[in-house]
Amino acid sequence: MSRIEAVISDFGGVLTTPLLHTFAAIQEEHGLDAGDLGRALRRAAERDGAHPLYELECGRMTEDDFMDRLRAQLREDLGREVGLDSFAERYFAGLERNEPMIAFLTELRDRGLRLALLTNNVREWEPRWRAMLPVDELFDVVVDSAFVGLRKPDPAIYRLTCDRLGVAPERCAFVDDVEVNCTAAAELGMAAVWFRDTPQAIADLRAALRGAQLSQPSRSQR
Repeated sequence: MSRIEAVISDFGGVLTTPLLHTFAAIQEEHGLDAGDLGRALRRAAERDGAHPLYELECGRMTEDDFMDRLRAQLREDLGREVGLDSFAERYFAGLERNEPMIAFLTELRDRGLRLALLTNNVREWEPRWRAMLPVDELFDVVVDSAFVGLRKPDPAIYRLTCDRLGVAPERCAFVDDVEVNCTAAAELGMAAVWFRDTPQAIADLRAALRGAQLSQPSRSQR
């Protein structure tokens, strides 16, 4: 393995508490069953020919348009109105900083590694997530899907991040809590770490920096 010169990190679910917990709390608050939001988005995608979440995260749809489509699909699916006002406020209220992970990245920066943040996100949410972290102090490069018109796992957004870092993919480690995003990074030659919990991710990143083989998830973790 080539010497690692840079680490690329996801935001939500890696530098914060798990996103699934936040979505579960929002669904419970609105009397939704687990999976209702996901099913509504899939049906909207089938109807419109484009997945609304992907359009939102690539900056091709506004947050208001996205919420209107989601509410309309939930109304059709469930036969009732689902008020999703203040969704962003509730979403971010359910997230907390992952302090050990942030401290570890700070350690790596202080050791001279270059750091990048690569996030699938929402244009209108940028002030909210940036307020959670010392983004510009910690990261050399920030790539937000909503501002570049690409989203993980499209290989182009990884290449863009590497180009902005000035580091070849094979000299980068990448950490994300979504397995398919890690698979795409690995296919480009990065040392990809699938985040399942903080101690495991830090251990795997340390192994990547040493050039050691990364641990693999057990069947129970897949």
